[in-house]
Amino acid sequence: MLDEDLADLYKLETKQLKRQVRRNLERFPEDFMYELTKNEFENLRSQFGTSKWGGTRYAPYAFTEQGVAMLSSVLNSRTAIKVNIQIIRVFTKLRQLFTDNLSLKLEIEEIKKKLSHQNKNIELVFSYLDELLEKKENQISRSKIGYKKD
Repeated sequence: MLDEDLADLYKLETKQLKRQVRRNLERFPEDFMYELTKNEFENLRSQFGTSKWGGTRYAPYAFTEQGVAMLSSVLNSRTAIKVNIQIIRVFTKLRQLFTDNLSLKLEIEEIKKKLSHQNKNIELVFSYLDELLEKKENQISRSKIGYKKD
């Protein structure tokens, strides 16, 4: 999540959120938070179409799930705590959805493999049946041996 979005959720100005983060940089390693590169920032800017007067001049911070969790130790207000709990719940729900989606994909792939094997088996059975029918047609008809009923 971007710092601007988090500031809106926490009901803070973005510069206040950034100030608190900068004061506690040791709590935010690269896998918790990072600053967008100049290229990423320009790309983001062009997507939003900011004017000369609006928008931000500085590259925003992007926070991972762990970084958002760490914000609760930096921002100490009731609003921050409530928002942080909701955000963590959303992240947990998203992770669960991705996991469920992945397991469904794996199950579908397994079913596809079984079906492809069954198609091969069905083709094999039909080829055997065709061979048996050919053999039966090629056999000479013989008269039956044994007791005959007239």
